[in-house]
Amino acid sequence: MLGGAAPVFAQSSHVPAGTKLAKDQSFTYWLQDDLKTLDPDLSTSKDGNDVLQQMFDGLYQQDDHGNLVPAMAESFDVSDDKLTYTFHLRDEKWSNGDPVTAQDFVYAWQRLADPKTASEYAWYIELMQVKNAHDVIQGDKPVSDLGVKALDAHTLQVTLETPIPYFRQMLVLSSTFPVPEKVVKEYGSDWTKPEHMVSNGAYTLKSWKIGESIEMTKNDKYWDAANTTLTDLKFIPIQDLNQALTRYQAGELDFVQTPAGQYPRLKDEYPDQAHAPPRSCVYAYRFNVGPNGPEALKDVKVRQALSYGINRDIIIDKILKGGQKPAYSWTHWATAGFKAPDIAYAKWTDKERMDKARELLKEAGYGPDHPLKLRIMYNTSSDHKKIAIAVQQFWKQLGVEATLENFEWKVYLDKLNTQHDFDVARTAWCADYNEASTYLDVNTSWSDQNSGQWSNAEYDKLMKDSKTAADPQADYTKAEQILATDMPLAPIYDYSLPMLLNAHIKGYPFDNVQLNWYAKNMYRTAK
Repeated sequence: MLGGAAPVFAQSSHVPAGTKLAKDQSFTYWLQDDLKTLDPDLSTSKDGNDVLQQMFDGLYQQDDHGNLVPAMAESFDVSDDKLTYTFHLRDEKWSNGDPVTAQDFVYAWQRLADPKTASEYAWYIELMQVKNAHDVIQGDKPVSDLGVKALDAHTLQVTLETPIPYFRQMLVLSSTFPVPEKVVKEYGSDWTKPEHMVSNGAYTLKSWKIGESIEMTKNDKYWDAANTTLTDLKFIPIQDLNQALTRYQAGELDFVQTPAGQYPRLKDEYPDQAHAPPRSCVYAYRFNVGPNGPEALKDVKVRQALSYGINRDIIIDKILKGGQKPAYSWTHWATAGFKAPDIAYAKWTDKERMDKARELLKEAGYGPDHPLKLRIMYNTSSDHKKIAIAVQQFWKQLGVEATLENFEWKVYLDKLNTQHDFDVARTAWCADYNEASTYLDVNTSWSDQNSGQWSNAEYDKLMKDSKTAADPQADYTKAEQILATDMPLAPIYDYSLPMLLNAHIKGYPFDNVQLNWYAKNMYRTAK
């Protein structure tokens, strides 16, 4: 057939027969912030996971509804006691042509747990109940004692301390991905630079211009390259959502989150591009009750008062307007199997909450002659700023003097998780897997993500007991009730993801509550 503009017809298994594909199979995606790292063992953010799962194949991925589908693990066996999993790996190559082996998983998991790596996500390997993970992370046992081994090049065996029914669901997170041992040892921390980066996923790293863009190109060595339609990916960090929206409207982006309050208007203007699916994340203000936190926040009455004083309905209905729901418990409402507990203050009127908040602050010794003074820290974002200003005004009605502090993402993370240098911090948690423990384990005393350094022995016991419970839901309910009483944080809202997506981009998984998307399953249609 002659002619330079002839339509390309889909050959990939995920593209309907007869679909006219665009000649340009690129996808440009907005990021809130530039990434801190492209190392799977060091990544801690949802955006980081979104990027890394394009470049790396773990044992599993998810389909459009969040169900597990094989990636590196073609099949598995599990022992009768559910403590030993044996994964049979597909024949796959790294982007440099080397074979991907079970040892690459062993090395990656040992590296994640190794105290020398200082990964903020080392705790995840312990949450997975991998044998000896706790002692390895604490430095009491060598990494070789971790319950993971390569039986041969294509057989990976994992031994658990305790059987957990959702173990395989946990294996979609980038922290469990393999890394190329030879390359990491050769280049050290520079192994993630484009000139050294080796990956085993559908795409390889083309460039990473800090603060500007991350670019990827299709990996022809990928095992499913024949069914990968999009050829070029670009991730652009833009902190100002209004600027990001402008660039989307100019055609520079194919995806963007809509700025707070603008979704209804944009839905009218772009009915075929605007979507607001539930997203398994929760937004909250965390209170610093650790050694670096203010003395006032160590009083539970103060923490309760501050939580009661936040008008969640105003934030949802007047500021965000994007399908979010007010949160009074920590676990997202759409989490599989989760039943929200009966939280008393969720049923109060706004006046009842404010009256109770004033009463509690007075009992704690704060009032006009002794005002409570706090700092609210958030990472740079117009939406976070709007919410912080609203909370500042809510608390002002209680006589609380709050000052706002915003920092760029990397500085914010360091102050939050390393220095614990904050009073009240905007925080959010997105599910690593679709089960309530992914939220509740965050607040245990041993969690690396418990930035407010709250500790409650009963809570810890409930979460430990839940690992062996036939039905852990009762433990989860009690844990949520402790959070609602002891208030180490104030849940504010459950996420949706109000967004604009180019109408010619197909295959986005709107029905996956974690919104884990894989560019390999997406494609661009012709105009």
